[in-house]
Amino acid sequence: MIKCHLWKYMGENKLKISDLARATGLHRNSISLLYKEEANRVELDTINKLCEHFKCEVSDLFEYIPEKK
Repeated sequence: MIKCHLWKYMGENKLKISDLARATGLHRNSISLLYKEEANRVELDTINKLCEHFKCEVSDLFEYIPEKK
C-alpha cells in the first residue's frame, strides 16, 4: 500500500486545497484525491510540483507499507 502524506504538509503550512491548487497550478480534484488518499494514480508532473512547492523529497510525500497477507 502507498500512503500519501500530503495532508501533513498542508496542515503544517495551513494550506487549503484551493490555496495549494493556486500556488502549484494543479487541479483541485487531483490535490483532493491525494489529500484524502483516494488517488489510484499520480502523474510525475504532479509529484514534481508538490515536491518543489514543499521543498521535500518524493519519499517524504509517499510511503510504501507492505500489505499483510
